[in-house]
Amino acid sequence: MSMMDRLNQIESTYLDLERQLSEPEVHQDRQRYAELARSHSELAEVISVLREYRTALAEAEEARDLLQEENEAEMADFLRDSLQQAEGRIEDLEERLRLLLIPADSRDEKNVIMEIRAGAGGDEASIFAGDLFRMYSRHADRQGWRVEVLSSSPSDLGGFKEIIFAVHGKSAYSKLKFESGVHRVQRIPVTESGGRIHTSTATVAVLPEAAEVEVKIEPSDLRVDVFRSTGPGGQSVNTTDSAVRMTHIPSGVTVSCQDEKSQLQNREKALRILRARLLRVEQERRQKAQAEERRSQVGTGDRSERIRTYNYPQGRISDHRIGLTTYRLEEVLDGDLEEIIEALAAADRAEKLKELARGE
Repeated sequence: MSMMDRLNQIESTYLDLERQLSEPEVHQDRQRYAELARSHSELAEVISVLREYRTALAEAEEARDLLQEENEAEMADFLRDSLQQAEGRIEDLEERLRLLLIPADSRDEKNVIMEIRAGAGGDEASIFAGDLFRMYSRHADRQGWRVEVLSSSPSDLGGFKEIIFAVHGKSAYSKLKFESGVHRVQRIPVTESGGRIHTSTATVAVLPEAAEVEVKIEPSDLRVDVFRSTGPGGQSVNTTDSAVRMTHIPSGVTVSCQDEKSQLQNREKALRILRARLLRVEQERRQKAQAEERRSQVGTGDRSERIRTYNYPQGRISDHRIGLTTYRLEEVLDGDLEEIIEALAAADRAEKLKELARGE
């Protein structure tokens, strides 16, 4: 189906929604009216651009017709300028329409749950995991988002063996979803006396937070074990069995939470993490079942894939998926991720546009 065929279908749907919204009986059904109004609003931008595009096409056609009949040089120059401007608008509007036709990711507006785990490199990997957590926390502050730690396992020398946290904010998932994967650091560890550069890794997973209605968990499918919380070095954090280990029996997915002093609070946080993980499992299953799964270089979320290197001696960050290199290491680690995030989003849009073009 061509781009214009799709746009004509959208316009037909838009006009049908307008017709339904004008019917008196619809106004009496508040829920139905709200659903129709939301659908109508979602299509409003593409319809506005489509109508502007048609106007530009008509103006270009008129300028061509007049130019063919015009004999006066000054007027012919004016018409050529008008035609050139109209053609430029047409090109820009076509690009906007293609972008608007890219299917929206229904998860983009969700809050996220991020999981950072130390990988290869021992204590240095744990310190690096802590650096990544601070980077994302500072980026969240810049965006006006709120960070909520759900579970953590601090390491003896600083940083974390594992930390799981939620990020609450507008479009959090749309901005952070490209961060999933293996992050690599190259630097001289504080524990290294010989001045040698070491390479360590940490894995990052970004999960859209699942609502209770999205992932139904039967109480009979859960096994909940309680134990005494412990901190770094194994010392007792409290003297009650407040820590919780929650296992989803059908899938085998297990979550542990011990940061809160209350067993009830740890259970609630563990259930939130469990829902997010089960939603990811279900989404991955659906993707694999599709006949034509999109295999874009950007945003695959493959956690076994090395996606980025942080090179301290050179002050360099390289994102291997899109070949991006920037020498703003300190600024990025301080939370200034906009350049990298926008480059990844642009590459993702370009890949989706290629898919749309192949389908035309």
